[in-house]
Amino acid sequence: MPLGWRWNAPVLLCCAFCLAGLRPALGQTVPIAIVPVEGVELTGGMNVAQGKAMITSSGSVTAGEHPATITLPHRGNLRICSTTTVHLTADSSVDAAQPATATGGGTTSTASAQREAPGLMMALGRGALEANFATGANSDVILTPDFRILISGPGTAQVQVRLGVKGDTCVDNRGPHAPYVTVTSIFDGGAYRVQPEQRVMFQHGSLREVVDNEKESCGCPPETPKTLLGNEFPLAQSEGLAPLSTPLPNAVPPGAQAAQATVQLEYDGTHAAAATAATAPPASAKLPAEAEPLAAAPTDRAVKKGFFHNFAHFFKKLFGG
Repeated sequence: MPLGWRWNAPVLLCCAFCLAGLRPALGQTVPIAIVPVEGVELTGGMNVAQGKAMITSSGSVTAGEHPATITLPHRGNLRICSTTTVHLTADSSVDAAQPATATGGGTTSTASAQREAPGLMMALGRGALEANFATGANSDVILTPDFRILISGPGTAQVQVRLGVKGDTCVDNRGPHAPYVTVTSIFDGGAYRVQPEQRVMFQHGSLREVVDNEKESCGCPPETPKTLLGNEFPLAQSEGLAPLSTPLPNAVPPGAQAAQATVQLEYDGTHAAAATAATAPPASAKLPAEAEPLAAAPTDRAVKKGFFHNFAHFFKKLFGG
């Protein structure tokens, strides 16, 4: 054995032990979510680098005018609809820093990392989200004000959840490999399993009012470009997923004051009869000359009748009739 190898062997052995000791510490820096910082609001513990925020254990994401896509390392992504706030928290009972290794001390495979990934809790107070990620041994939870939605493996989650007015909650378990989705009421108890390819609406936040053939989508409404008049698609605003547009003020030329109505309309019913009597003319008053009725003029028929009558009377006397 070369002499140099005998002298370097203890050093190499010490380095190996040092790397083994640093391995758990390095594993703790693996984020539970990666979010682009543009167009969103972020709070919680995170590290920001190269325009992306890495949420380590917990944090909240609020989407802006457009939906935001969150990357879940080794799993998939989470799409948050516009103006929606989602609080993310990793399951603290699972140590994500020590993933399972292959037999014989091999490197960690992607499948093993998915199996050992801690469960993710997504708290949703309003709005909607679309979950697209691989499930594992640890279940994920979507928490709403009325329900606890449990997503369990095996399968690939394509779950959409939307909260409407008066507690209406829409849950869609999509995809050919849909996972096991169970909805539990926080206040009333009971549970409801959403079958694969089933879209359910829980009205008024109750498991007793279930519409199992909901027609409207449970995910983000489609983004439609503005028309020439500037009107946007109203579905997002009606569901509270988009901010309402500010109405335009009245157009007034610069330096001019807008016209305002200052005349007040008044009516006093107690003086109505007196006012009417004061304006009417007295009965004995003589009308003006132009208002007096004219005497009827004799007609031509009356004149002609008198002439022939006198002429006939003359001939009657002449001939002794």
